[in-house]
Amino acid sequence: METGANETAHRPKWKKVAYGGMQPGYADNYTDDSFLEEMVMNANVVKRDLLKVMQDSVSISQYLCIIALVICVWTYTLSLVIDESSLLKLDIGLLALGFLVLVLTTSPLSWELLFKYFLNISFFISGLYILAPIYHTLTRSISSDSIWALTVSLLLVHLFLHDYSGSNISTSASPNNLKLANNISLNASIVASVLVASRLPSRLHVFAIMLFSLQVFLFAPLITSCIRRYSLSLHFWFSFALMGVTLSVMYQLHCMFFVLLLALLVFVSVVCPYWLIRIQEYKFEINGPWDEAKLCFDISE
Repeated sequence: METGANETAHRPKWKKVAYGGMQPGYADNYTDDSFLEEMVMNANVVKRDLLKVMQDSVSISQYLCIIALVICVWTYTLSLVIDESSLLKLDIGLLALGFLVLVLTTSPLSWELLFKYFLNISFFISGLYILAPIYHTLTRSISSDSIWALTVSLLLVHLFLHDYSGSNISTSASPNNLKLANNISLNASIVASVLVASRLPSRLHVFAIMLFSLQVFLFAPLITSCIRRYSLSLHFWFSFALMGVTLSVMYQLHCMFFVLLLALLVFVSVVCPYWLIRIQEYKFEINGPWDEAKLCFDISE
């Protein structure tokens, strides 16, 4: 007994050893009370405010309304309520409004950048006009039921993978900065637009609806991001006005669609933020000396 007590008394003090094997007199899995002294509870947990989360959710509701308006225009165009000339006027108005928003909200905006935008849009419109006859006959051998099922599926993929934060969108963004999910979302919306356009009766109709759809899917995220960066209050006013217009159009289209959209907006803007705040109470994170080391400098420099 005395020999064991003496060995314990003369053992070197235990310390944490990351590398180098076992310490003499201690098992390889031995720890003493000092091991947990550096334990930290919920160090990286962000405390969220309900009002702030609801404000952030407005961007999601805003884009849902944009997609709902696109669906309404598609529906009215397919039923020939909107003719080619009206659709082209809508395209020109949206294009002019988009340029106006860019000029007013982007600073600095040089003439060189505006000319670059104008040149790219000119090539874009010319390409659509040339390809319109191909889009018109692209899905002639496919049944309409398959077209509508595939269109709905592609729109759901677009909504699920869309970048609602706008982090990948700027006036100087290059294609290399775009995430894979955002590229898939954009491609899904373009294919859905082609499927809808292929069911229209004339080539001019196809060109007009493709121009409208791609203006929305390509440029609407850029415009809304510019508005949000320019003024947060303007962003909220624009979003609420857009929600009101969308709900009124949906009510005219079908009462059931109006109820579904209203329920979806309430769910996204109120219910989901409330759930996020409630489940935050169950967040439990433990950090300590057992965590992997994190670099405090940029190794690429």
